[in-house]
Amino acid sequence: MSTDKQKKIAIVGAGLGGAAAAALLQEAGFNVTVYEQSEEFSRLGAGIHVGPNVMKIFRKIGLEQKLSDMASHPDFWFSRDGETGDYMSRIPLGDYALKEYGAPYITIHRGDMHATQIDHLKPGTVQFGKKLSGVEDSGDDVLLSFEDGTTARADIVVGADGINSKIREVLLGPEDPTYSGWVAHRALITGEALAKHNLSFEDCVKWWSEDRHMMVYYTTGKKDEYYYVTGVPQEKLEFEGSFIDSSREEMFEAFKGYHPVVQALIESTESVTKWPLKNRNPLPVWSEGRLVLLGDACHPMKPHMAQGACMAIEDAAMLTRCLQETGIDDYATAFKLYENNRKERATRVQSVSNANTFLRDQEDPAWVYGYDLYAQDLKTEG
Repeated sequence: MSTDKQKKIAIVGAGLGGAAAAALLQEAGFNVTVYEQSEEFSRLGAGIHVGPNVMKIFRKIGLEQKLSDMASHPDFWFSRDGETGDYMSRIPLGDYALKEYGAPYITIHRGDMHATQIDHLKPGTVQFGKKLSGVEDSGDDVLLSFEDGTTARADIVVGADGINSKIREVLLGPEDPTYSGWVAHRALITGEALAKHNLSFEDCVKWWSEDRHMMVYYTTGKKDEYYYVTGVPQEKLEFEGSFIDSSREEMFEAFKGYHPVVQALIESTESVTKWPLKNRNPLPVWSEGRLVLLGDACHPMKPHMAQGACMAIEDAAMLTRCLQETGIDDYATAFKLYENNRKERATRVQSVSNANTFLRDQEDPAWVYGYDLYAQDLKTEG
Protein backbone atom coordinates (compact mmCIF):
# COMPACT_ATOMS: atom_id res chain seq x y z
CA MET A 1 0.00 0.00 0.00
CA SER A 2 1.30 3.45 -0.83
CA THR A 3 2.37 5.73 2.01
CA ASP A 4 1.10 9.23 2.76
CA LYS A 5 4.32 10.58 1.26
CA GLN A 6 3.45 8.95 -2.08
CA LYS A 7 -0.15 10.12 -2.05
CA LYS A 8 -0.95 13.52 -3.51
CA ILE A 9 -2.71 16.48 -1.89
CA ALA A 10 -3.88 19.25 -4.22
CA ILE A 11 -4.64 22.69 -2.80
CA VAL A 12 -6.71 24.97 -5.01
CA GLY A 13 -5.76 28.57 -4.22
CA ALA A 14 -2.42 29.94 -3.02
CA GLY A 15 -3.70 32.75 -0.83
CA LEU A 16 -2.80 33.12 2.83
CA GLY A 17 -4.81 30.07 3.89
CA GLY A 18 -3.70 27.89 0.98
CA ALA A 19 -0.05 28.84 1.47
CA ALA A 20 -0.29 28.07 5.19
CA ALA A 21 -1.89 24.69 4.46
CA ALA A 22 0.86 23.86 1.99
CA ALA A 23 3.61 24.77 4.46
CA LEU A 24 2.04 22.85 7.35
CA LEU A 25 1.32 19.77 5.26
CA GLN A 26 4.85 19.77 3.85
CA GLU A 27 6.28 20.18 7.34
CA ALA A 28 4.22 17.12 8.34
CA GLY A 29 5.71 15.10 5.45
CA PHE A 30 2.83 15.17 2.96
CA ASN A 31 3.20 15.55 -0.82
CA VAL A 32 1.51 18.83 -1.77
CA THR A 33 0.94 20.82 -4.96
CA VAL A 34 -0.86 24.18 -5.00
CA TYR A 35 -2.79 25.32 -8.07
CA GLU A 36 -3.20 29.09 -8.33
CA GLN A 37 -5.23 30.82 -11.05
CA SER A 38 -3.14 34.04 -11.00
CA GLU A 39 -0.13 34.24 -13.28
CA GLU A 40 1.92 35.83 -10.50
CA PHE A 41 1.57 37.63 -7.20
CA SER A 42 2.16 41.33 -6.61
CA ARG A 43 2.44 43.42 -3.45
CA LEU A 44 -1.18 44.54 -3.30
CA GLY A 45 -1.87 47.56 -1.11
CA ALA A 46 -3.48 45.99 1.92
CA GLY A 47 -2.57 45.40 5.52
CA ILE A 48 -3.40 42.56 7.86
CA HIS A 49 -3.51 41.84 11.60
CA VAL A 50 -1.96 38.59 12.81
CA GLY A 51 -2.97 37.68 16.34
CA PRO A 52 -1.04 35.51 18.81
CA ASN A 53 -3.43 32.65 17.99
CA VAL A 54 -1.90 32.52 14.48
CA MET A 55 1.65 33.57 15.33
CA LYS A 56 1.82 30.28 17.26
CA ILE A 57 1.05 28.50 13.98
CA PHE A 58 3.73 30.49 12.17
CA ARG A 59 6.09 29.41 14.96
CA LYS A 60 5.45 25.80 13.98
CA ILE A 61 6.00 26.60 10.29
CA GLY A 62 9.24 28.41 11.17
CA LEU A 63 8.18 31.93 10.13
CA GLU A 64 7.29 33.61 13.42
CA GLN A 65 10.57 35.48 13.82
CA LYS A 66 10.84 36.50 10.17
CA LEU A 67 7.34 37.97 10.19
CA SER A 68 7.92 39.63 13.56
CA ASP A 69 11.07 41.31 12.30
CA MET A 70 9.31 43.00 9.36
CA ALA A 71 6.06 43.89 11.14
CA SER A 72 4.73 46.60 13.42
CA HIS A 73 4.06 45.58 17.04
CA PRO A 74 1.28 47.76 18.47
CA ASP A 75 1.12 48.07 22.25
CA PHE A 76 -2.65 48.58 22.15
CA TRP A 77 -5.71 48.25 19.99
CA PHE A 78 -7.39 51.60 20.62
CA SER A 79 -11.04 52.25 19.85
CA ARG A 80 -11.95 55.94 19.65
CA ASP A 81 -15.11 57.91 19.07
CA GLY A 82 -14.96 59.11 15.48
CA GLU A 83 -16.09 62.65 16.24
CA THR A 84 -14.72 63.45 19.70
CA GLY A 85 -11.69 61.18 19.72
CA ASP A 86 -12.61 59.92 23.19
CA TYR A 87 -11.29 56.44 23.95
CA MET A 88 -13.93 53.72 23.97
CA SER A 89 -11.49 50.90 24.73
CA ARG A 90 -7.79 50.30 25.24
CA ILE A 91 -6.98 46.65 24.56
CA PRO A 92 -3.43 45.79 25.65
CA LEU A 93 -1.21 44.01 23.12
CA GLY A 94 2.61 44.32 22.88
CA ASP A 95 4.38 42.79 25.88
CA TYR A 96 1.00 41.88 27.36
CA ALA A 97 0.22 39.65 24.37
CA LEU A 98 3.58 37.90 24.68
CA LYS A 99 3.02 37.22 28.37
CA GLU A 100 -0.71 36.44 28.45
CA TYR A 101 -1.29 34.90 25.01
CA GLY A 102 2.11 33.33 24.38
CA ALA A 103 3.01 35.06 21.10
CA PRO A 104 3.25 38.56 19.60
CA TYR A 105 0.47 40.57 17.97
CA ILE A 106 1.59 42.12 14.70
CA THR A 107 0.27 44.25 11.88
CA ILE A 108 1.94 43.77 8.53
CA HIS A 109 1.57 44.35 4.80
CA ARG A 110 -0.45 41.48 3.40
CA GLY A 111 1.83 41.20 0.37
CA ASP A 112 4.98 40.97 2.51
CA MET A 113 3.48 38.22 4.64
CA HIS A 114 2.20 36.33 1.62
CA ALA A 115 5.55 36.52 -0.19
CA THR A 116 7.28 35.19 2.92
CA GLN A 117 4.86 32.27 3.05
CA ILE A 118 5.27 31.42 -0.65
CA ASP A 119 9.08 31.66 -0.49
CA HIS A 120 9.07 29.19 2.41
CA LEU A 121 7.48 26.42 0.31
CA LYS A 122 9.52 23.83 -1.53
CA PRO A 123 10.46 24.97 -5.06
CA GLY A 124 7.79 24.07 -7.60
CA THR A 125 5.04 23.66 -5.00
CA VAL A 126 2.90 26.44 -6.50
CA GLN A 127 1.72 26.07 -10.09
CA PHE A 128 0.60 29.45 -11.44
CA GLY A 129 -1.90 30.16 -14.21
CA LYS A 130 -4.06 27.19 -13.20
CA LYS A 131 -7.66 28.40 -13.27
CA LEU A 132 -9.90 25.51 -12.34
CA SER A 133 -12.53 24.52 -14.91
CA GLY A 134 -13.63 21.08 -13.73
CA VAL A 135 -13.50 18.68 -10.78
CA GLU A 136 -14.30 14.96 -10.95
CA ASP A 137 -14.20 12.86 -7.79
CA SER A 138 -14.23 9.28 -9.02
CA GLY A 139 -14.15 7.83 -5.52
CA ASP A 140 -10.60 6.55 -6.12
CA ASP A 141 -9.03 9.96 -6.77
CA VAL A 142 -9.88 13.45 -8.03
CA LEU A 143 -9.28 14.77 -11.54
CA LEU A 144 -8.73 18.53 -11.76
CA SER A 145 -9.08 20.24 -15.13
CA PHE A 146 -7.73 23.71 -15.84
CA GLU A 147 -8.59 26.34 -18.43
CA ASP A 148 -5.12 26.05 -19.99
CA GLY A 149 -6.01 22.51 -21.08
CA THR A 150 -3.93 20.68 -18.48
CA THR A 151 -5.14 18.23 -15.86
CA ALA A 152 -3.90 16.88 -12.55
CA ARG A 153 -4.87 14.04 -10.25
CA ALA A 154 -4.82 14.01 -6.47
CA ASP A 155 -5.89 11.75 -3.64
CA ILE A 156 -7.58 14.64 -1.80
CA VAL A 157 -8.29 18.25 -2.76
CA VAL A 158 -8.34 21.24 -0.40
CA GLY A 159 -10.48 24.15 -1.59
CA ALA A 160 -8.71 27.30 -0.40
CA ASP A 161 -10.09 29.30 -3.30
CA GLY A 162 -11.99 32.03 -1.51
CA ILE A 163 -15.56 33.24 -1.33
CA ASN A 164 -16.19 32.34 -4.99
CA SER A 165 -14.74 28.85 -4.47
CA LYS A 166 -15.09 26.43 -7.36
CA ILE A 167 -14.68 23.56 -4.90
CA ARG A 168 -17.58 24.90 -2.78
CA GLU A 169 -19.66 25.05 -5.96
CA VAL A 170 -18.93 21.38 -6.67
CA LEU A 171 -20.04 20.45 -3.15
CA LEU A 172 -23.14 22.63 -2.86
CA GLY A 173 -24.01 23.92 -6.32
CA PRO A 174 -23.63 27.40 -7.84
CA GLU A 175 -24.74 30.26 -5.60
CA ASP A 176 -23.51 33.83 -5.67
CA PRO A 177 -22.39 35.33 -2.36
CA THR A 178 -24.69 37.98 -0.95
CA TYR A 179 -23.79 41.66 -0.79
CA SER A 180 -23.70 42.77 2.85
CA GLY A 181 -24.75 46.37 2.25
CA TRP A 182 -21.28 47.59 3.24
CA VAL A 183 -18.19 48.65 1.34
CA ALA A 184 -14.58 48.90 2.50
CA HIS A 185 -12.24 51.68 1.38
CA ARG A 186 -8.57 50.75 1.44
CA ALA A 187 -5.51 52.98 1.18
CA LEU A 188 -1.81 53.04 2.04
CA ILE A 189 -0.28 56.32 3.22
CA THR A 190 3.45 56.95 3.26
CA GLY A 191 5.24 57.97 6.41
CA GLU A 192 6.47 61.02 4.51
CA ALA A 193 2.89 62.14 3.90
CA LEU A 194 2.04 61.69 7.58
CA ALA A 195 5.05 63.75 8.65
CA LYS A 196 3.52 66.83 7.01
CA HIS A 197 0.90 66.92 9.76
CA ASN A 198 1.71 68.03 13.28
CA LEU A 199 -0.41 65.23 14.71
CA SER A 200 0.05 61.99 16.61
CA PHE A 201 -0.80 58.82 14.68
CA GLU A 202 -1.29 55.75 16.85
CA ASP A 203 0.05 52.33 15.91
CA CYS A 204 -3.35 50.61 15.82
CA VAL A 205 -6.64 52.49 16.21
CA LYS A 206 -10.23 52.02 15.11
CA TRP A 207 -12.35 55.15 14.76
CA TRP A 208 -16.06 54.46 15.27
CA SER A 209 -19.41 56.14 14.81
CA GLU A 210 -22.88 54.64 14.86
CA ASP A 211 -22.90 53.20 11.34
CA ARG A 212 -19.31 53.29 10.04
CA HIS A 213 -15.68 53.00 11.08
CA MET A 214 -12.07 53.40 9.97
CA MET A 215 -9.37 50.97 11.13
CA VAL A 216 -5.81 52.34 10.89
CA TYR A 217 -2.41 50.76 11.55
CA TYR A 218 1.22 50.56 10.43
CA THR A 219 2.19 47.76 8.05
CA THR A 220 5.97 47.76 8.63
CA GLY A 221 8.32 47.84 11.57
CA LYS A 222 9.89 50.97 10.09
CA LYS A 223 6.49 52.68 10.23
CA ASP A 224 6.92 54.03 6.74
CA GLU A 225 3.44 52.84 5.68
CA TYR A 226 0.16 53.60 7.41
CA TYR A 227 -2.89 51.70 6.20
CA TYR A 228 -6.59 52.25 6.63
CA VAL A 229 -9.62 50.12 5.86
CA THR A 230 -13.18 51.30 6.40
CA GLY A 231 -16.63 49.87 6.81
CA VAL A 232 -19.26 52.16 5.29
CA PRO A 233 -22.91 51.37 4.52
CA GLN A 234 -23.88 51.54 0.86
CA GLU A 235 -27.38 50.31 0.12
CA LYS A 236 -26.87 49.21 -3.46
CA LEU A 237 -23.77 47.76 -5.08
CA GLU A 238 -23.28 49.94 -8.13
CA PHE A 239 -20.32 48.23 -9.77
CA GLU A 240 -19.04 44.83 -10.88
CA GLY A 241 -15.78 43.19 -9.91
CA SER A 242 -13.67 43.02 -6.77
CA PHE A 243 -13.09 46.76 -6.39
CA ILE A 244 -13.13 50.15 -8.09
CA ASP A 245 -11.18 53.34 -7.57
CA SER A 246 -12.58 55.74 -5.00
CA SER A 247 -11.42 59.29 -4.19
CA ARG A 248 -10.53 61.66 -1.39
CA GLU A 249 -13.76 63.52 -2.12
CA GLU A 250 -15.80 60.37 -1.50
CA MET A 251 -13.83 59.72 1.69
CA PHE A 252 -14.36 63.27 2.99
CA GLU A 253 -18.09 62.85 2.39
CA ALA A 254 -18.21 59.42 4.04
CA PHE A 255 -16.36 60.67 7.15
CA LYS A 256 -17.75 64.19 7.40
CA GLY A 257 -17.55 65.39 10.98
CA TYR A 258 -14.92 62.88 12.00
CA HIS A 259 -11.92 63.84 14.14
CA PRO A 260 -9.10 66.01 12.66
CA VAL A 261 -6.75 63.00 12.68
CA VAL A 262 -9.11 61.15 10.34
CA GLN A 263 -9.42 64.23 8.13
CA ALA A 264 -5.61 64.41 7.96
CA LEU A 265 -5.45 60.77 6.90
CA ILE A 266 -7.91 61.37 4.09
CA GLU A 267 -6.01 64.49 3.02
CA SER A 268 -2.79 62.41 2.92
CA THR A 269 -4.37 59.72 0.73
CA GLU A 270 -2.93 59.54 -2.79
CA SER A 271 -5.13 56.69 -4.01
CA VAL A 272 -7.98 54.76 -2.45
CA THR A 273 -10.04 51.78 -3.62
CA LYS A 274 -13.55 50.65 -2.70
CA TRP A 275 -14.44 46.99 -2.20
CA PRO A 276 -17.88 45.41 -1.74
CA LEU A 277 -18.13 43.27 1.39
CA LYS A 278 -19.82 40.01 0.51
CA ASN A 279 -20.90 37.11 2.65
CA ARG A 280 -22.36 33.63 2.85
CA ASN A 281 -24.46 31.94 5.47
CA PRO A 282 -22.72 29.11 7.38
CA LEU A 283 -22.42 26.11 5.07
CA PRO A 284 -24.19 22.83 5.87
CA VAL A 285 -21.06 20.80 5.05
CA TRP A 286 -17.35 21.55 4.74
CA SER A 287 -16.43 18.39 2.86
CA GLU A 288 -17.75 15.68 0.62
CA GLY A 289 -15.91 12.66 -0.73
CA ARG A 290 -12.27 13.61 -1.31
CA LEU A 291 -12.95 17.37 -1.31
CA VAL A 292 -12.65 19.68 1.71
CA LEU A 293 -12.90 23.47 2.20
CA LEU A 294 -11.06 26.00 4.33
CA GLY A 295 -11.06 29.75 4.96
CA ASP A 296 -13.32 32.03 2.93
CA ALA A 297 -14.42 29.05 0.84
CA CYS A 298 -16.49 27.83 3.82
CA HIS A 299 -16.84 30.74 6.27
CA PRO A 300 -16.29 34.16 4.64
CA MET A 301 -16.76 37.12 6.96
CA LYS A 302 -16.58 40.89 7.00
CA PRO A 303 -13.07 42.09 7.90
CA HIS A 304 -14.27 44.06 10.95
CA MET A 305 -12.64 41.75 13.51
CA ALA A 306 -9.33 41.42 11.63
CA GLN A 307 -9.52 37.63 11.92
CA GLY A 308 -10.63 36.40 8.47
CA ALA A 309 -7.21 35.29 7.26
CA CYS A 310 -6.36 34.11 10.76
CA MET A 311 -9.33 31.73 10.67
CA ALA A 312 -8.15 30.33 7.33
CA ILE A 313 -4.69 29.70 8.79
CA GLU A 314 -6.20 28.07 11.88
CA ASP A 315 -8.25 25.87 9.52
CA ALA A 316 -5.05 24.88 7.71
CA ALA A 317 -3.37 23.91 10.98
CA MET A 318 -6.34 21.88 12.23
CA LEU A 319 -6.79 20.09 8.90
CA THR A 320 -3.11 19.14 8.98
CA ARG A 321 -3.46 17.85 12.55
CA CYS A 322 -6.43 15.71 11.56
CA LEU A 323 -4.72 14.24 8.51
CA GLN A 324 -1.70 13.42 10.65
CA GLU A 325 -4.05 11.68 13.08
CA THR A 326 -5.77 9.48 10.50
CA GLY A 327 -3.56 9.33 7.42
CA ILE A 328 -4.78 10.17 3.91
CA ASP A 329 -6.37 6.74 3.38
CA ASP A 330 -8.89 7.60 6.10
CA TYR A 331 -9.54 11.07 4.76
CA ALA A 332 -13.27 10.80 5.58
CA THR A 333 -12.52 10.56 9.31
CA ALA A 334 -9.94 13.35 9.03
CA PHE A 335 -12.44 15.67 7.35
CA LYS A 336 -15.09 14.91 9.98
CA LEU A 337 -12.58 15.55 12.78
CA TYR A 338 -11.55 18.81 11.11
CA GLU A 339 -15.12 20.12 10.87
CA ASN A 340 -15.95 19.00 14.42
CA ASN A 341 -12.93 20.92 15.75
CA ARG A 342 -13.29 24.07 13.66
CA LYS A 343 -16.92 24.81 12.91
CA GLU A 344 -17.98 26.18 16.30
CA ARG A 345 -15.04 28.58 16.61
CA ALA A 346 -15.09 29.72 12.98
CA THR A 347 -18.85 30.32 13.12
CA ARG A 348 -18.52 32.33 16.34
CA VAL A 349 -15.79 34.53 14.87
CA GLN A 350 -17.80 34.92 11.66
CA SER A 351 -20.85 36.06 13.68
CA VAL A 352 -18.94 38.54 15.86
CA SER A 353 -17.02 39.92 12.89
CA ASN A 354 -20.17 40.43 10.85
CA ALA A 355 -21.85 42.17 13.81
CA ASN A 356 -18.90 44.63 14.04
CA THR A 357 -18.85 44.79 17.83
CA PHE A 358 -15.40 43.35 18.61
CA LEU A 359 -13.30 45.59 20.92
CA ARG A 360 -15.60 48.60 20.45
CA ASP A 361 -15.92 48.61 24.23
CA GLN A 362 -13.48 47.36 26.84
CA GLU A 363 -13.55 43.54 26.82
CA ASP A 364 -11.28 40.54 27.23
CA PRO A 365 -10.27 39.14 23.80
CA ALA A 366 -8.51 36.10 25.28
CA TRP A 367 -11.02 33.72 23.64
CA VAL A 368 -9.59 34.87 20.30
CA TYR A 369 -5.96 35.76 20.94
CA GLY A 370 -5.21 33.27 23.72
CA TYR A 371 -6.38 30.28 21.68
CA ASP A 372 -3.68 27.67 21.10
CA LEU A 373 -4.78 25.27 18.38
CA TYR A 374 -2.07 22.75 19.25
CA ALA A 375 -3.16 22.60 22.90
CA GLN A 376 -6.73 21.58 22.02
CA ASP A 377 -7.79 17.96 22.39
CA LEU A 378 -9.38 16.70 19.19
CA LYS A 379 -13.15 16.39 19.58
CA THR A 380 -14.68 13.42 17.77
CA GLU A 381 -18.15 15.00 17.90
CA GLY A 382 -19.08 18.59 17.03
